[in-house]
Parts: sequence; structure tokens; C-alpha cells
Amino acid sequence: MKVSDRRLSRRQSLRIPLLVRIAKSTAPERRVESANLSKSGIYFATDLPLREGSVVQLFLKMPAKIVGKSMEMRYTGHVVRFQPISSLPKMLGVGVQFDCYQALRTVVPSPS
Repeated sequence: MKVSDRRLSRRQSLRIPLLVRIAKSTAPERRVESANLSKSGIYFATDLPLREGSVVQLFLKMPAKIVGKSMEMRYTGHVVRFQPISSLPKMLGVGVQFDCYQALRTVVPSPS
């Protein structure tokens, strides 16, 4: 079975700023940007020392096109894959599956 066949929801190629923190770690959090995103997970590049199974917290503004309305969210998830990025020394491409989430605030669009 190909990796794409196991995905729980459709990926969107979206570049969303987010904050990544390794759970129960003293490693400093990192500001990164997503490469793609879905209802069930996210993929991004980072220099954090992550491995398969690492638990992370992610803070981001989930766009309306993914969840119906724009919301500031905190996700807890685990790393399901990682790979070195040859064009970016010391960086890893990391796939995280969301385990749980908390809506922090609904973002109300400003009137046009």
C-alpha cells in the first residue's frame, strides 16, 4: 500500500506559519511553515531533533478551507515520518498526525 493510500483526509498545499514544541522537552520551540496540511495532519521542515513517535504540540491558525471557519488551534500529535531535506542542510521534512486539538479562538474575518 502506498503512503498516499493510507491518508485519512485530503492534503492541501498550504504554507501556514506555525509554532512547534516538542512535548516534555527542554528544546526551544520553533517557528516554521507548513508545506501541506489536512484535517488529520501536517507536513513541515524543521531543525528540531524529531524522530518517529515524537510527541509535539503545534500552534497555528487553521484556515477555513480545511475546517469550515478560520480558527486558532493547538494540536497535539505524533511524528509519523521524517526525512532529511537534501537542499536544506540540517533540516528534516516531518509528517505529524494530529491526535487531539483545542480551539483557542475563532478568527472573525474583517469586513471588506
